[in-house]
Amino acid sequence: MSGHVDAARAWLAQDPDAVTRDELTALLTRVEEGDATAADDLADRFSTRLAFGTAGLRGALGAGPNRMNRVLVAQAAAGFAAYLLERSDGETPTVVVGWDGRRNSDVFARDSVEIFAGAGLNAVLLPRTLPTPVLAFAVRHLGADAGVMVTASHNPPDDNGYKVYLGGADDGAQIVSPADAEIAAHIQRIADAGDVTVLPRSVGYANAAESLVEAYVAATAAVAPAPAGAEGLRWVYTAMHGVGWETVSRVLSEAGYPAPTLVEAQIEPDGRFPTVAFPNPEEPGAMDLAFETARASDAELVIANDPDADRLAVALPDADAEGGWRRLTGNEIGLLLGWRAARAAAAAREAADGGDTSAPDAAAGGDAGAPASLACSLVSSPGLQAVAEHYGLAFHATLTGFKWISRAPGIVFGFEEALGYLVNPGTVRDKDGISAAVAMLGMVAEARGQGRTVADLLQEFRDTFGAFASDQISIRVSDVSEIAGMMASLRADPPAAVGGVAVARIDDLLTGVDGLPPGDVLRLWLDDGSRLIVRPSGTEPKLKLYLDVRGASAKKARRRLEAVRAGAEELLAAAR
Repeated sequence: MSGHVDAARAWLAQDPDAVTRDELTALLTRVEEGDATAADDLADRFSTRLAFGTAGLRGALGAGPNRMNRVLVAQAAAGFAAYLLERSDGETPTVVVGWDGRRNSDVFARDSVEIFAGAGLNAVLLPRTLPTPVLAFAVRHLGADAGVMVTASHNPPDDNGYKVYLGGADDGAQIVSPADAEIAAHIQRIADAGDVTVLPRSVGYANAAESLVEAYVAATAAVAPAPAGAEGLRWVYTAMHGVGWETVSRVLSEAGYPAPTLVEAQIEPDGRFPTVAFPNPEEPGAMDLAFETARASDAELVIANDPDADRLAVALPDADAEGGWRRLTGNEIGLLLGWRAARAAAAAREAADGGDTSAPDAAAGGDAGAPASLACSLVSSPGLQAVAEHYGLAFHATLTGFKWISRAPGIVFGFEEALGYLVNPGTVRDKDGISAAVAMLGMVAEARGQGRTVADLLQEFRDTFGAFASDQISIRVSDVSEIAGMMASLRADPPAAVGGVAVARIDDLLTGVDGLPPGDVLRLWLDDGSRLIVRPSGTEPKLKLYLDVRGASAKKARRRLEAVRAGAEELLAAAR
C-alpha cells in the first residue's frame, strides 16, 4: 500500500484538475486513517492503468492511472503525438480533435489539441460539440493524418473515452493492431517520465471552419433525399441526452424530410443523462420516453441516436408489444439497410456494365479495384451473406468492431448487430447513426408512398431470403477476471450439444479462422445450421453470447431460437 500512496502523491503533484486533486486527497486521508475500503479503492486506481487498445481509452472518470482524467489524457496525447511524428517521414502531421457532451469531454479535447500543437503538429479543433461521425468525416475531408474523438459513446454516465483514427492508408478508420501497441508504448514512455506539467503546450492550433460541418451535412443528406412518400410522415426522434440533434436537424432540412416530434427531455446534450439509467438505446427502459412521446403524437416511427450519434435505433408500433411499440433489433435494421445497399450496388453495376450483371466490380460503389461488397461483424446476422449472394456481391465477415468492418475490400455497406451501420463509406469509414437514420427514413418513406409499412418490408425480406432470427445473452460482471475464467472453462470443456442439438463444429478464433486476425471468440455451429458465438465485450465488463438461426418462416425460426437460447443459458450456467 505504501507504493500506491507514493504513486498517488506523485500523481497529485502533476494533476491540473482541482476536482480530481480534491478527490484523491480525500481518499489518501481515509487510507492514512486505516479505512480498508479506501485502501482497496486506491489500489484499484494505482495498481494498473487503463489499457490503450484498438478502441483507444475508455473508463470511469476519476483520479489515478486506472481512470479517465486530465493526467491520463495528457499522457495519451503526448504519446500519440510522438507516434505520429515517428511515422511522418519528415512531414508535419495533421490531427483533428472532436468531443461530445460528456463530462470533461471539452476539457480533454482542449488539453489534447494544445499538447498536439505544442509537439509541433498541425492541430485542428472542431468548432463545437459534435457527433463522432463528424470527426470521422473530418479526418478524410481535411486529409488529416489522424483524428481523436473524446467520447464514451453509450457507456454509463460516469465514463469517458479517447477514440483514435488514422488517415492516409488507413483512410480515416479506427486504429488496428499493431498501431495500438505502438501508440501504447509511446504513451507508457510519457507516463514513465512522470510529470505531464513539463509537456510543451501551445494555443497555436486551428479551429475547423463551419464549412466542414456543412460538407458533412450535404454528403449525409445526399444519402437518401426525401421521396414523395415522406410528406406528412409522423415520427419521433430522441438524441438520448447526446449531441445528435443539431446535426440531424440540419441534415433533415437539407434532405427534405418533415421535422419529427422531439423527446424534449432528451434532446439537449447533458452528460448527467438524467432520464436514463444507461444511455444506450439497447438497454431496457432507455427508449421509454420516446415510446411515450410516440403514443401521444400517434407516430408511425421512432428513431433514436445514442449520445455521440454513431448508433441508430428504430422502433415501430406493434399491438403485441408491451406499451404498443417494439424496437427493431440491430440485425433487423442491418438487413434492411444491407438489402437497400445491395439493390443500389447491383443497379449501379448493371448500368456500368451495360446490363451485364455476371460479376460485381468497383462500378457498383466499392473501392477502386475491389468487387463491391457487403460486410458485417462475425456476430451479426448471417442474413447479410444471403443478401450479398442473391445480388452477386462479395461478402466479408470480420472481427467485431468497425475498425475491421470499415476495412472490408470494396465495401458499400457494413453493419454490426449493436446498432452500428456504415451506409456511406465514401464519406465516413465508421459507423454513423445519422446517415443510417437518413437511409432508414428513405426506406420508410418510399414504402409509405406505396401504401406499405416497415413491417411489410420485413415480411418481403423473409419471403425473399428466409426467416433469420437472432438473440443475445449478455452477462455483466464486476470483476473482469470472471470473463476470462468462463472463456477458459468453455475451451477446456466444450459442449457436445446446445439445446438438444449436436455441436457440429467449434471454431476457436484465438488460433485464427477464415483468415481473420486472432480474437478471443468461440463460434459453435450446430447440426441444424444454428450458430452460437461467445465473446467478451471490447468496451464493457460483459460476456456476450450471440444466437442465430434460420427458418422457413418467422414462427419456425422463433421456435428454433427459443431452444438454442435455453441451451445457451444452461451452457453459461455451467461455465460460471
